[in-house]
Amino acid sequence: MNPPCNRCGRTVYPTEKVNCLDKIWHKGCFSCETCKMTLNMKNYKGFNKTPYCNAHYPKTNFTVVADTLENLRLKKQSLVQSQVHYKEEFEKSKGKAFSAVADTPEMKRFMKTQMQVSDIKYQQKNKTGMTAPSEGHLINPGPSSQAPEMNPAPQPMADPVAPPSGKRYRAVYDYTAADEDEVSFLDGDVIIDAQQIDEGWMYGRVERTGQGGMLPANYVEAI
Repeated sequence: MNPPCNRCGRTVYPTEKVNCLDKIWHKGCFSCETCKMTLNMKNYKGFNKTPYCNAHYPKTNFTVVADTLENLRLKKQSLVQSQVHYKEEFEKSKGKAFSAVADTPEMKRFMKTQMQVSDIKYQQKNKTGMTAPSEGHLINPGPSSQAPEMNPAPQPMADPVAPPSGKRYRAVYDYTAADEDEVSFLDGDVIIDAQQIDEGWMYGRVERTGQGGMLPANYVEAI
Protein backbone atom coordinates (compact mmCIF):
# COMPACT_ATOMS: atom_id res chain seq x y z
CA MET A 1 0.00 0.00 0.00
CA ASN A 2 1.33 3.44 -0.95
CA PRO A 3 1.97 5.77 2.03
CA PRO A 4 0.40 9.25 2.39
CA CYS A 5 2.32 12.50 1.85
CA ASN A 6 3.49 14.20 5.06
CA ARG A 7 2.50 17.62 3.66
CA CYS A 8 -0.86 17.19 1.87
CA GLY A 9 -1.96 13.79 3.17
CA ARG A 10 -2.67 12.36 -0.29
CA THR A 11 -1.29 9.05 -1.53
CA VAL A 12 2.32 9.11 -2.79
CA TYR A 13 3.09 6.88 -5.78
CA PRO A 14 6.61 5.61 -6.52
CA THR A 15 7.12 7.93 -9.53
CA GLU A 16 6.64 11.08 -7.40
CA LYS A 17 8.05 9.85 -4.09
CA VAL A 18 10.69 11.72 -2.04
CA ASN A 19 11.95 9.91 1.05
CA CYS A 20 13.68 12.38 3.34
CA LEU A 21 13.82 13.30 7.04
CA ASP A 22 12.26 9.90 7.82
CA LYS A 23 9.06 11.00 6.04
CA ILE A 24 7.41 10.53 2.64
CA TRP A 25 6.68 13.54 0.39
CA HIS A 26 5.46 14.39 -3.08
CA LYS A 27 8.18 16.10 -5.10
CA GLY A 28 6.01 19.24 -5.27
CA CYS A 29 5.20 19.09 -1.55
CA PHE A 30 8.85 18.87 -0.47
CA SER A 31 9.20 22.63 0.13
CA CYS A 32 10.41 25.14 2.72
CA GLU A 33 8.16 25.27 5.77
CA THR A 34 8.34 29.10 5.79
CA CYS A 35 8.39 30.39 2.18
CA LYS A 36 7.08 27.23 0.40
CA MET A 37 9.94 27.28 -2.14
CA THR A 38 10.31 23.85 -3.77
CA LEU A 39 13.44 22.09 -2.48
CA ASN A 40 15.56 19.13 -3.58
CA MET A 41 18.10 16.83 -1.99
CA LYS A 42 20.91 19.32 -2.64
CA ASN A 43 19.57 22.55 -1.15
CA TYR A 44 17.26 21.54 1.71
CA LYS A 45 18.12 21.86 5.40
CA GLY A 46 16.32 19.77 7.98
CA PHE A 47 15.32 20.99 11.43
CA ASN A 48 13.18 18.81 13.72
CA LYS A 49 12.49 16.61 10.67
CA THR A 50 11.06 19.60 8.76
CA PRO A 51 12.63 20.95 5.52
CA TYR A 52 13.76 24.59 5.23
CA CYS A 53 15.63 26.64 2.64
CA ASN A 54 18.96 28.24 3.49
CA ALA A 55 17.43 31.67 4.20
CA HIS A 56 14.74 30.46 6.61
CA TYR A 57 16.64 27.71 8.40
CA PRO A 58 16.17 28.24 12.17
CA LYS A 59 19.28 29.59 13.84
CA THR A 60 20.73 27.17 16.33
CA ASN A 61 23.56 27.34 18.84
CA PHE A 62 25.90 24.46 18.11
CA THR A 63 27.83 22.66 20.80
CA VAL A 64 30.62 20.12 20.89
CA VAL A 65 28.04 17.30 20.70
CA ALA A 66 26.51 18.49 17.40
CA ASP A 67 27.78 15.40 15.53
CA THR A 68 25.35 12.99 17.12
CA LEU A 69 24.60 9.56 15.74
CA GLU A 70 21.30 10.84 14.32
CA ASN A 71 23.03 13.74 12.51
CA LEU A 72 25.72 11.46 11.13
CA ARG A 73 23.07 9.02 9.90
CA LEU A 74 21.10 11.79 8.17
CA LYS A 75 24.27 13.16 6.57
CA LYS A 76 25.20 9.73 5.22
CA GLN A 77 21.65 9.17 3.93
CA SER A 78 21.60 12.55 2.15
CA LEU A 79 24.99 11.85 0.55
CA VAL A 80 23.86 8.47 -0.76
CA GLN A 81 20.62 9.91 -2.14
CA SER A 82 22.49 12.78 -3.83
CA GLN A 83 24.90 10.36 -5.49
CA VAL A 84 22.04 8.16 -6.72
CA HIS A 85 20.15 11.18 -8.11
CA TYR A 86 23.29 12.50 -9.84
CA LYS A 87 24.01 9.12 -11.43
CA GLU A 88 20.42 8.85 -12.74
CA GLU A 89 20.57 12.35 -14.27
CA PHE A 90 23.97 11.61 -15.82
CA GLU A 91 22.77 8.37 -17.40
CA LYS A 92 19.65 10.08 -18.76
CA SER A 93 21.75 12.84 -20.32
CA LYS A 94 23.81 10.20 -22.14
CA GLY A 95 20.68 8.42 -23.34
CA LYS A 96 21.68 5.13 -21.74
CA ALA A 97 18.92 4.86 -19.15
CA PHE A 98 15.26 4.94 -20.07
CA SER A 99 12.17 4.36 -17.97
CA ALA A 100 8.43 4.73 -18.30
CA VAL A 101 8.46 7.79 -16.00
CA ALA A 102 11.13 9.80 -17.87
CA ASP A 103 8.70 12.51 -19.04
CA THR A 104 7.54 13.63 -15.58
CA PRO A 105 6.47 17.27 -14.97
CA GLU A 106 9.64 17.81 -12.93
CA MET A 107 11.85 16.53 -15.77
CA LYS A 108 10.03 18.69 -18.34
CA ARG A 109 10.49 21.77 -16.13
CA PHE A 110 14.19 20.98 -15.74
CA MET A 111 14.68 20.62 -19.51
CA LYS A 112 12.77 23.84 -20.21
CA THR A 113 14.88 25.74 -17.68
CA GLN A 114 18.13 24.45 -19.20
CA MET A 115 17.02 25.52 -22.69
CA GLN A 116 16.10 29.03 -21.49
CA VAL A 117 19.43 29.45 -19.68
CA SER A 118 21.32 28.32 -22.81
CA ASP A 119 19.40 30.81 -24.99
CA ILE A 120 20.12 33.68 -22.57
CA LYS A 121 23.85 32.91 -22.47
CA TYR A 122 23.96 32.61 -26.27
CA GLN A 123 22.27 36.01 -26.72
CA GLN A 124 24.61 37.70 -24.25
CA LYS A 125 27.64 36.18 -25.97
CA ASN A 126 26.48 37.51 -29.35
CA LYS A 127 25.92 41.02 -27.93
CA THR A 128 29.38 41.27 -26.34
CA GLY A 129 31.18 39.58 -29.27
CA MET A 130 29.91 41.86 -32.08
CA THR A 131 32.50 44.24 -33.62
CA ALA A 132 32.14 46.73 -36.46
CA PRO A 133 34.18 46.06 -39.65
CA SER A 134 37.25 48.27 -40.09
CA GLU A 135 37.82 50.15 -43.34
CA GLY A 136 41.53 49.40 -43.10
CA HIS A 137 40.89 45.82 -44.17
CA LEU A 138 39.46 46.91 -47.56
CA ILE A 139 42.03 46.65 -50.37
CA ASN A 140 41.68 48.73 -53.58
CA PRO A 141 42.36 46.30 -56.45
CA GLY A 142 44.30 47.63 -59.44
CA PRO A 143 46.55 46.51 -62.35
CA SER A 144 49.50 44.38 -61.37
CA SER A 145 51.91 46.89 -62.93
CA GLN A 146 50.93 49.62 -60.48
CA ALA A 147 52.39 49.78 -57.01
CA PRO A 148 49.77 49.17 -54.30
CA GLU A 149 48.60 52.28 -52.52
CA MET A 150 49.63 52.61 -48.91
CA ASN A 151 46.54 53.07 -46.81
CA PRO A 152 46.97 54.87 -43.46
CA ALA A 153 46.87 52.62 -40.43
CA PRO A 154 43.29 52.34 -39.18
CA GLN A 155 42.48 53.76 -35.78
CA PRO A 156 41.55 51.06 -33.26
CA MET A 157 37.84 50.91 -32.62
CA ALA A 158 36.44 50.11 -29.20
CA ASP A 159 34.21 47.08 -29.02
CA PRO A 160 30.61 48.07 -28.44
CA VAL A 161 29.41 47.24 -24.96
CA ALA A 162 26.01 45.60 -24.79
CA PRO A 163 23.72 47.58 -22.49
CA PRO A 164 22.23 45.60 -19.61
CA SER A 165 18.84 44.13 -20.37
CA GLY A 166 16.11 42.76 -18.16
CA LYS A 167 15.12 43.87 -14.68
CA ARG A 168 17.42 44.75 -11.78
CA TYR A 169 17.13 43.14 -8.36
CA ARG A 170 18.89 43.45 -4.99
CA ALA A 171 19.82 40.40 -2.92
CA VAL A 172 18.20 40.27 0.53
CA TYR A 173 20.03 37.11 1.66
CA ASP A 174 23.37 35.42 1.06
CA TYR A 175 23.20 32.46 -1.32
CA THR A 176 25.79 29.79 -2.17
CA ALA A 177 25.40 27.98 -5.49
CA ALA A 178 24.41 24.32 -5.05
CA ASP A 179 24.85 23.33 -8.70
CA GLU A 180 27.03 24.20 -11.69
CA ASP A 181 24.32 26.30 -13.41
CA GLU A 182 23.65 28.43 -10.29
CA VAL A 183 25.41 31.62 -9.13
CA SER A 184 26.50 32.71 -5.63
CA PHE A 185 25.94 36.21 -4.23
CA LEU A 186 25.95 38.20 -0.99
CA ASP A 187 23.29 40.22 0.78
CA GLY A 188 23.07 43.63 -0.95
CA ASP A 189 24.50 42.52 -4.31
CA VAL A 190 22.77 43.93 -7.40
CA ILE A 191 21.46 41.36 -9.88
CA ILE A 192 21.24 42.58 -13.51
CA ASP A 193 19.97 41.02 -16.76
CA ALA A 194 17.38 39.19 -14.62
CA GLN A 195 14.83 37.02 -16.41
CA GLN A 196 12.11 34.92 -14.74
CA ILE A 197 12.42 31.18 -15.45
CA ASP A 198 9.53 29.77 -13.40
CA GLU A 199 7.68 30.46 -10.14
CA GLY A 200 10.66 29.84 -7.86
CA TRP A 201 13.78 30.48 -10.01
CA MET A 202 15.21 33.15 -12.29
CA TYR A 203 18.37 33.77 -14.31
CA GLY A 204 20.59 36.79 -13.64
CA ARG A 205 24.13 38.16 -13.47
CA VAL A 206 25.80 39.50 -10.31
CA GLU A 207 27.00 43.04 -11.08
CA ARG A 208 29.84 42.83 -8.52
CA THR A 209 31.42 39.61 -9.86
CA GLY A 210 30.13 39.52 -13.44
CA GLN A 211 29.09 35.88 -12.99
CA GLY A 212 25.69 34.68 -14.20
CA GLY A 213 23.46 31.68 -13.52
CA MET A 214 20.29 30.43 -11.85
CA LEU A 215 19.20 31.90 -8.49
CA PRO A 216 16.14 31.52 -6.20
CA ALA A 217 13.58 34.25 -6.81
CA ASN A 218 12.68 34.67 -3.12
CA TYR A 219 16.27 35.67 -2.25
CA VAL A 220 16.05 38.98 -4.18
CA GLU A 221 13.72 41.99 -4.49
CA ALA A 222 13.10 44.32 -7.44
CA ILE A 223 14.74 47.77 -7.46
